[in-house]
Amino acid sequence: MKQTPEQVSNIPLPTPLFRGEKHLHIALVGMPNSGKRTLFNAVSSTSVETGEMTGTHSVYSECSVQIGLDEARLVSLPGIQSLTNLPHDDLVTLQYLLWGNQRPLVSAHEQDSPPTPFAPPDVIIQVVDATALERHLELTFELSLIGKPMVLALNMMDEARKKGIHINVQTLSDRLGIPVIGTVAHMGQGIANLFKAAAQAVREGEYPHPQPPSEHIVKALQPLNKNLHDPELQKAFCVPYSFLLMQVASGDRYFIDELKQHFPQRMDEIQHLRTTAETSLPRSLEEEIHADRHHRVASLLEAASRLGPALDRKNWRYWLDEIFLHPQWGLLGSLGVFALVLFVVFEVSVYLDSITAAKLIDSLANWQPESTFGVVARAVTDGLIGLIGIVIPYMIPLVMLLVWLEQAGIMQRIAFVVDRGFHKIGLHGGVALPFLLGLGCNVPAIAGAAAVASGRDRIVASLLITFVPCSARSAIILAIGGKYLGGIGVFTLFMLSMIVIAVLGRLLNKRYPETGPGQVIEIPHYAMPNLREILHQTWLRTSDILTIVTPLLVGGSIVLALLNHIGADTIINTAFTPVTSWWLGLPVVLGVPILFGVLRKELSLLMIYQALGSFEIATLMDQVQIMTFLVFLTFYVPCISTFAVMLKTIGRKEAFFSVGLSVATALLVSGIIRGLLELVRWA
Repeated sequence: MKQTPEQVSNIPLPTPLFRGEKHLHIALVGMPNSGKRTLFNAVSSTSVETGEMTGTHSVYSECSVQIGLDEARLVSLPGIQSLTNLPHDDLVTLQYLLWGNQRPLVSAHEQDSPPTPFAPPDVIIQVVDATALERHLELTFELSLIGKPMVLALNMMDEARKKGIHINVQTLSDRLGIPVIGTVAHMGQGIANLFKAAAQAVREGEYPHPQPPSEHIVKALQPLNKNLHDPELQKAFCVPYSFLLMQVASGDRYFIDELKQHFPQRMDEIQHLRTTAETSLPRSLEEEIHADRHHRVASLLEAASRLGPALDRKNWRYWLDEIFLHPQWGLLGSLGVFALVLFVVFEVSVYLDSITAAKLIDSLANWQPESTFGVVARAVTDGLIGLIGIVIPYMIPLVMLLVWLEQAGIMQRIAFVVDRGFHKIGLHGGVALPFLLGLGCNVPAIAGAAAVASGRDRIVASLLITFVPCSARSAIILAIGGKYLGGIGVFTLFMLSMIVIAVLGRLLNKRYPETGPGQVIEIPHYAMPNLREILHQTWLRTSDILTIVTPLLVGGSIVLALLNHIGADTIINTAFTPVTSWWLGLPVVLGVPILFGVLRKELSLLMIYQALGSFEIATLMDQVQIMTFLVFLTFYVPCISTFAVMLKTIGRKEAFFSVGLSVATALLVSGIIRGLLELVRWA
């Protein structure tokens, strides 16, 4: 639908955009058990790179992440307790935060490679446990001295509320000078805001407020500070003076050793100044600095948090999130939505089909034209009826359901919960519902995948959706398989579809090795969908598709009808002999049903009976042949309507590749099944 100038609104883009070579580098930092790994998994891509920090057994993880229009590389670093007097395995984490893959002059003599092969972070996201904030904030105070933009992820906020810990996020943010975002990582809450804040912190050049020690320590360290405030030291260490001062004052082994190696002539004076500073303090510098930091954190918590009664606001939103986002129960919530989709497919859609397309087909059953003009007219009519049979029962209800779930905020929750599972086939959870819509009709399913995915993910999802048995293929499986193979046979066919989709997903990862970035899935507030907007979005998602499906469906119907009119049945069956008779071991007359199935799969069922001349096909085909034929039809070329929508959404090249893939898969899988069943029969 073309928009008028009055309808077009200009949305200002944030600048600069972090894309391509100018993408962000984000370091995910936190103490052990802060939820850092859970947060990383919630946004990670389908391909995560892992490695060990140089010279250690500490593992880091790295992946690309899409943050709105911005792109980032996210590095999850090993857990770290402090920045002072670190063991070697933790020291390399600090070195990465300070210098990344760049070596300062003081470490030029080190033979090892840089801690990681990645550029230094543009921004640090520290993940803290909101239920144990005091010990985590001491690390925050230390990180604030590094001189990089920071964002605090106040994780496990749900647990804090249950324990009666009330945190004033705004006060904490104001005192620290950094964005503080409440999150519940395992439920996806707050994560989108967290990463938006990280990008914005870099964009606006926001740095943490200085967190200097108490006045008596500042006074005691003044001579040492003056000594270290030297451009030569700055050039050698490439760290802020305030951070260098606190590391040296605390007697950090790494910084003291580097000073001894590179500035031996100054070490006596530095040590003297440290000793002099200690004489005016009740404890050693290291102990006094640590105690002072602990005191300042306690003062901050006193201002920004309080203990009180546990919040027990378990309203309907709370319970819905427990159903849809809970790590354990969330899958059940998703299954409930999937059951709703199945109800729409097998109850609502089937009913609508029975009062629309099925009625039209019955009313024209006696129209059997013999002239060429009549045959063409009947073919055009059949094509239009086929279009009605797709659009009214399946496309409109299923697309409306998809839009309703999106507007209600449920679709995004399902995508978050099933995201990790879909990573196994190289996709994100956003395509979960389109896959299920494919059980009704592949056409709206592929259209739905195009709406929620792009690039490589859209192509792979569309290719795999064609192997989801739509209602037409399911009808054939249930009609023939249910009658002659029993419940176990039908169950086997559907399970085989799942196995084939999983295997093909892994194989397609090799054809499309470039993986999409991780998705920061925004969990919106629940909302009551607007009917007018649902209808508008449904029209936008289906109108363009109809212009492509209609001519192909009608044109295909005319071609097949003319072939039948001129008596090409024998020619078609002969042409399909290598497939039907030689490879699949089926009666030669089944070539015509296979070909006509490209128009609409339902036609195959009727034409099977016509070709065999009997409704009791078990008298002409044994169980091995029936199973082989059903397997072939399940994976064989999707109908022409599905091909048409793929032309629109993924392009001509990939649409034709899908045809080739489906033919190859159908031949291979059905051939394997036939061989296995023959072995069992003769064993």
